[in-house]
Amino acid sequence: MKTPQIPFDGPYSESQRAWLSGFFAGMHTHMIQSAGAAQQTASRVINILYGSQTGTAESVANDAAGIAKAHGLKPVVKGMDEIEADALAGMEYLLVITSTYGEGEMPDNAQMLWDAVKSDAMPRLETLQYSVLALGDTSYDLFCKAGKDWDERLAALGAQRIYDRTDCDVDFEEPAEAWIKAVIPFMSGGSTTATVVEAEAPAEKSQYNRKNPFPAKMQVNRWVTAPSSSKETRHYEISIAGSGMTYEAGDALCVVPTNCPELVKDIVDAIGCNGDENEFVHGDLMPFAEALRTQFEIKTPSKELIEEIASRSGNKELNALLESGDKDKLADYLWGRDTLDLLRQNPGCEFSAAEFIELLKPLQHRAYSISSSGKKYPDSVHLTVASVRYDGFDRQHKGVCSTFLADLVDDTTEVRCFFTPNKVFRVPDDNSLPMIMVGPGTGLAPFRAFLQEREYRKASGKNWLFFGDRNAATDFMYRDEIEAMQASGLLTRLDLAFSRDQAEKIYVQDKMRENGAELFAWLEQGGYFFVCGDAYRMAKDVDKALHDVIAEHGKFSEQQAIDYVNQLKKDKRYVRDVY
Repeated sequence: MKTPQIPFDGPYSESQRAWLSGFFAGMHTHMIQSAGAAQQTASRVINILYGSQTGTAESVANDAAGIAKAHGLKPVVKGMDEIEADALAGMEYLLVITSTYGEGEMPDNAQMLWDAVKSDAMPRLETLQYSVLALGDTSYDLFCKAGKDWDERLAALGAQRIYDRTDCDVDFEEPAEAWIKAVIPFMSGGSTTATVVEAEAPAEKSQYNRKNPFPAKMQVNRWVTAPSSSKETRHYEISIAGSGMTYEAGDALCVVPTNCPELVKDIVDAIGCNGDENEFVHGDLMPFAEALRTQFEIKTPSKELIEEIASRSGNKELNALLESGDKDKLADYLWGRDTLDLLRQNPGCEFSAAEFIELLKPLQHRAYSISSSGKKYPDSVHLTVASVRYDGFDRQHKGVCSTFLADLVDDTTEVRCFFTPNKVFRVPDDNSLPMIMVGPGTGLAPFRAFLQEREYRKASGKNWLFFGDRNAATDFMYRDEIEAMQASGLLTRLDLAFSRDQAEKIYVQDKMRENGAELFAWLEQGGYFFVCGDAYRMAKDVDKALHDVIAEHGKFSEQQAIDYVNQLKKDKRYVRDVY
């Protein structure tokens, strides 16, 4: 950089020229120093690791990378399954963004890295500076546990917490954005006035999201289980024509429901209100009953509401359970009970409308695996949803969103919705590779979409479906479609497990073991293994069966089978969409 020349032919006195010379020389030095500082910042790499089950943490990680680039940093974004634990020792700056899955568990893509990081063999990380963003849901006892575990373990390994962890509830956008905007300046040298460079144009996003759902219309609502079935499962087709929204097989549709008007009325009566009270909700006055119908979670009681009911009622059993801290016993007590049950079982617990609202959580969307291919059906999205209905405590209970779709949506009703992408749970890019799909019950939904996608692509790869439910005669959903796919050759293999059609119950994991030799052969051919459905029993049983099949037919030790499965996960060839 050349020193700027001063135009001495101007109308300056000798003293003015001397002052200007000093000024420009100082400015020149400052410009050199600023350029050096900017260059140093621009060369600073920050690693952003995400643990994500459904894609939310990944999306936030990419948002953080965009802000980092705008501050002249070089962000490196990776899923936790894309690095080895030893790589952490070579990092200087790290942002960890993770959700919590199930009952305080790590997301699938984080588990292997976490196992290595928490082991005694993990090296010290005293040169690492980090911060953690935890995504969670306060309705779960182990709120944000995965993020808390990462924060505590990194600190225990000697890493320096450069900015305090932020724990986000389901309304995560604002606190996540605040964390990003606060932590990035620390990563760029601790100054909020770090050199800002022009950021790359962000990827185009749909105008429709959780804060602004698309007002869709229902086109089809029909049963896919027989009327005599013990389950009520329905097929929905929802129009997204004109929205500009697109989706891929494997994504989820998030539906924003409203609460059952009968439940609203019963709760209003139970707390001694009339429903006409005007209350401020998000800054707007709204009738109390309408607020309960459209704005708040009124079926599942919040912890704060449970505690207040216990306190006001003096219910000895409930108070003793709360005081004991025994979460399992409290969960057993609450099993099957909803807000109305607690209010009716504890008469005299009256609340003003304002008091009651303060104890409620916001009404949240429900995410459903999409059962159609966006390429085959660009103007509509299909869902396969089991309606939740059960009797208990002298009344019928209904699922919030499943019965909203089944009972409350008509030609005049908007189905407010938006998409959540799942970039991992996808049909293989290589159309020649085999797919193995395990989806009992409504876990079949995304695999209907996968098969439609393979058909649309004219993919040559083999397709194998494991499906099951209670009874073939009443619960074989999409039977005509599946049998037609089998007849056409699109569905190479179909193994069915209807648990109650014989004396001894048979499940999909039993069919996996029964056909273990061929299953292992498909994996050896580069096959992908997908699972969708119940996380707590089915997915664990299927995982155990997969390890057993690999150990037996690969002639592996237990540890070798674990390593084989872990490699499938790293290669994103073993992917789960479980709930």
